[in-house]
Amino acid sequence: MNTKWETVIGLEIHAQLRTRSKIFSGAATRYGAQPNTQACAVDLGLPGVLPVLNAEAVLMAAKFGLATHSTVAPRSVFARKNYFYPDLPKGYQISQYELPIVHDGYLDIELDESTTKRIGITRAHLEEDAGKSLHEDFHGLTGIDLNRAGTPLLEIVSEPDMRSAREAVAYMKKIHALVRYLDICDGNMQEGSFRCDANVSVRPQDAEEFGTRTEIKNLNSFRFVEQAINYEVERQIALIEGGGKVVQETRLFDPDRHETRPMRTKEEANDYRYFPDPDLLPVEIGQAFLDDVAATLPELPEARKQRFMGDYGLSAYDAGILTASREQADYFEATVDASGGQGKLSANWVMGELSGALNKAGVDIIDSPVSAAELGGLLLRIEDGTISGKIAKQVFQDMFNGEGSADAIIEKKGLKQISDSSAIEGIVKEVLENNPKQLEQYRNGQTKLLGYFVGQVMQATQGKANPKQVNELLRKILDA
Repeated sequence: MNTKWETVIGLEIHAQLRTRSKIFSGAATRYGAQPNTQACAVDLGLPGVLPVLNAEAVLMAAKFGLATHSTVAPRSVFARKNYFYPDLPKGYQISQYELPIVHDGYLDIELDESTTKRIGITRAHLEEDAGKSLHEDFHGLTGIDLNRAGTPLLEIVSEPDMRSAREAVAYMKKIHALVRYLDICDGNMQEGSFRCDANVSVRPQDAEEFGTRTEIKNLNSFRFVEQAINYEVERQIALIEGGGKVVQETRLFDPDRHETRPMRTKEEANDYRYFPDPDLLPVEIGQAFLDDVAATLPELPEARKQRFMGDYGLSAYDAGILTASREQADYFEATVDASGGQGKLSANWVMGELSGALNKAGVDIIDSPVSAAELGGLLLRIEDGTISGKIAKQVFQDMFNGEGSADAIIEKKGLKQISDSSAIEGIVKEVLENNPKQLEQYRNGQTKLLGYFVGQVMQATQGKANPKQVNELLRKILDA
């Protein structure tokens, strides 16, 4: 890491809002339809059509504003952002400029268990998405799909408060979790409904003025954000130290080569010739509306994290992982309920065995083959001593493979734990008789051999002996 230079990063995150219809028309917003089957006359920019604002988009923007400690403007204005691009049929994009619907907020990000940092949110404004240019399968031509044109976007612009790619990813993940908790965006990065542009510059340590920035467009994964920023920082430092100058421009990230490359010279706001859209009235929001919106807000990630720490005795790290998505937090709490309130045990299994199996299978937690109630039922069998933790892992794998409930698998495969003290004692004595050399070494002071004897007993019982009883009986006999 080059300590002579400081990195300055700001993110512009584009979150597609989960409305059923577009922001200024009644056309559907479903993903994956045949090209140009979900674009009406308004989306096509045909002469004489008039946009009508989707009230649901305003509601969702207000939710985001309240959840990020922002000001939800009592009056905001739509403007025309003028530029020519093939997938923008009107020749302008309807957006917000001088008077956005949300401004001056913040989010706190966690860098480790003891360090948080506050990232300012300059603004979040409503706008329409553009269409898509399709370059594949057209033999040197470009196809235009306008299905996405007019899809409502909330563009969330941060202050330039981040100083590393790690901080930028932490902030983006926090926004990603928040919009999903609020149910205003599905957060699907592969489908492009959550993506970001990264503004990156470097300056000498302790300098007050910002350096010249470049903008890296359309980053649609956390890994790409980190790689693109790290490459761009190194590129800018090498350029300056080699006697060159950073040019203000828009760049694209090539994930195959792990590098950024120029796309076009960076525009300034005046290049877009913003002016208020004459076809749309200002958006006016009263306090009664905001009170109604506030009443619908769910428990947000930070509040849920603190509750998990208090109610279930979890560490900040564990609670942070479990609340990283609303679906995972819901699954965890349902597991706790089904397991009779076993918070820490539930956390360990959700973050351990379950997450590992889901990752390996490429399945999201919402589609888990093992429901929260079923996992809770398995944990009950650990807690009441029916099976050991080791056997439980085998049972879980069978459950994940669709072989039935924990109780059914335990019964079918004869996996109940041996808890009969007399039966275990007999096996312990047999193990000691069969290992006279190790027994003598133990009694001569090599007490670490206790673990060896435990292992032998567990092997003799095929893992079914109660480990706690095995330890107690071994100590009792060995120390007699």
